[in-house]
Amino acid sequence: MATRRISDEAAFVLHRYDWSESSLILETFTRRHGRVALVAKGAKRPSSNFRPVLLPLQPLRLAFSAEGEIRTLKDAEWVGGQVMPTGDALLAGYYLNELLLRLLARDDPHPALFEHYAAAVQVLASEHGEALQPALRAFELLLLREVGVLPSLDVQTLAMAPLQAGETYGLVPEGGLVRTEPGEGRGALAATDWLALEQAMSQPAPFHATLREAARLSSALKPQLRNLLHYHCGVSSLRTRQLMVDLQAL
Repeated sequence: MATRRISDEAAFVLHRYDWSESSLILETFTRRHGRVALVAKGAKRPSSNFRPVLLPLQPLRLAFSAEGEIRTLKDAEWVGGQVMPTGDALLAGYYLNELLLRLLARDDPHPALFEHYAAAVQVLASEHGEALQPALRAFELLLLREVGVLPSLDVQTLAMAPLQAGETYGLVPEGGLVRTEPGEGRGALAATDWLALEQAMSQPAPFHATLREAARLSSALKPQLRNLLHYHCGVSSLRTRQLMVDLQAL
């Protein structure tokens, strides 16, 4: 019986590691099939067609077998259209990849999240450094919403009561969105800011709408989203974030 094959699948490589002297195991994020593990046989050989193509943060078209926990890569083509991010943007891209590896189960499709990721990578490759942090915050929010762990940002989570004008609220891992006293809680946002973020994530183009809001709120959002992400990833610090801190300390 012929092995069923998936072709022309939009994808990104999230991570790669050695499988043998000549082959690689790839963790990929695909539009229609979610996170998929692939073996790229012979990819480490100098003559392999896979060798110059299987790079992170680059849009690809893949063909692979449809059965098994780890599928076999049959073909890979670079789509083009953007350069490889460098410097801080490259580290930021690796950070996004780590989040996907930690929070997404294999073979669980998230086509909308795939589009958000592709849009975020485009921003990282654009060399507009001022957009880097807002792009990370926008993607973090949409990722948390997509995997079902971000509460509605237009109500107090435990009481399910509307947010009150003039009040500030913070995002707590085990309590959701809660009212804070003035000066209490790092990065608490005004009710109007949380409402604006909730509305942005509901727009037809949610990544870019959320990016615009995150551009003015990035500093306050960062510590709250970091705590939420660490909580759901089950770690006190993500490896890529710690690498950024270590490099900045050199």
